[in-house]
Amino acid sequence: MIFENITAYLQNADVFSLPMLAILITVGFIVGFVNTVAGSATAITYMLFMAMGMPVSIANATSRVGVLLQFTTSSIMFKKKGLLNFREAFKIAVPVMIGSVFGAEFAAIINQHVFEIVLAIFLIIMIFFMFYDAKLFMKGQPHKKLEKFTVIKWIAFLLIGFYGGFTHIGVGILIIFASVLLVGMNIMEANAVKQFAVMLYTPVALVVFAVQGQINWEVGLIYSIGNVLGAIVGTKTTIRLGGNFIRWCVVAIIVIFIAQLILKNV
Repeated sequence: MIFENITAYLQNADVFSLPMLAILITVGFIVGFVNTVAGSATAITYMLFMAMGMPVSIANATSRVGVLLQFTTSSIMFKKKGLLNFREAFKIAVPVMIGSVFGAEFAAIINQHVFEIVLAIFLIIMIFFMFYDAKLFMKGQPHKKLEKFTVIKWIAFLLIGFYGGFTHIGVGILIIFASVLLVGMNIMEANAVKQFAVMLYTPVALVVFAVQGQINWEVGLIYSIGNVLGAIVGTKTTIRLGGNFIRWCVVAIIVIFIAQLILKNV
């Protein structure tokens, strides 16, 4: 009954009313903070927008407005602190950006059920690695940074971009893992690259969704205020507390994400 009343209010309230402004900005702040220090919080965005009566396609598209502004903010802040190497970031961001074009266009052909199960298994394996070889994530692999950016690595980030093109949920975590395991970055560097890669590919997906008329601009822009504020606080917190804080945040988010995927598909 309570849930039905909340849903009814969200669907009928004026988005410019003070309560709705507070809800959108507050939830946006939480999502912006969590996405900056770990990832996957965009699932909360979908829940809110769909409770407001948006179809999942509109919720997905509208969320990208806040995503773009949030990750642009965090990228600038990481760069100012000397934690973002543009040369290395571009190697990762370019295939991610190209993949996102196809992901945004061809999401409908993907078997979402099978993909989510595979993703859950993959993330469980990643949690094992984060505890089995914690030094790998904390210190990185300097020798790997000197290696060429091979075709295999390029394809890996292309596929991550494809996934990010049709749903932003979890893409940040995938970028972090691939940057650590394939490129040799530590988790702090990988997190900074994640911000930059998402910032570059999001406009591509945003244009695709805008052309299709799937973006609720009023809601997206209001919501993005909270995203930006959350990104500012999240970036400052990450820089202050360091890589171990990011590692534990990523683990916590993955556990929640896996639980959600399992419950959804059982």
